[in-house]
Amino acid sequence: MAAPGPGEYFSVGSHVSCLTCLGQRLQGEVVAFDYQSKMLTLKCPSSSGKPNLSDVILINLAYVSDVDIINDRTETPPPLASLNVSKLATRARTEKEDKLSQAYAISAGVSIEGQQLFQTIHKTIKDCKWQEKNIIVMDDVVISPPYQVENCKGKEGSALSHIRKIVEKHFRDVESQKSLQRSQAQQTQKDSSLSS
Repeated sequence: MAAPGPGEYFSVGSHVSCLTCLGQRLQGEVVAFDYQSKMLTLKCPSSSGKPNLSDVILINLAYVSDVDIINDRTETPPPLASLNVSKLATRARTEKEDKLSQAYAISAGVSIEGQQLFQTIHKTIKDCKWQEKNIIVMDDVVISPPYQVENCKGKEGSALSHIRKIVEKHFRDVESQKSLQRSQAQQTQKDSSLSS
């Protein structure tokens, strides 16, 4: 595609369809267009299939072979929604801390099972950290390798009981997932042997 000429632009709210140089067809609503960098931002239906979510795709028009305007929006776009900058900063800081915690666990040689258990606990209880290879929850419960229910130590009470239940459920879920994968693999194997 030829680069947009002087004065050419994509109106926010317009619906366009792009064909990338890889043959992928992208279609969505224009959210932004930067003429200088030739970057087009599209809001597309969610790849997860959830109707209340959208995918936002950045497209470098240098790698697009064709752009079709499906529905051009001529009226002024609505004002942009305000952003809660402090909420975004808090979320970024939390995400950074989570990634650093994961990196620490990997560098400390924690098993995949331990890392998965940590993530499961952390979804429910944010006060969860690593101390070498041990998981420390609420500064009350220590879970040591190999991270089973019997490896949960702490003062007897509701916190320890709750953590043990989370650990037990985590390993039950992991085992049921493994057995589902095994049965799917066996079914696939049966299907392929029948078609041969």
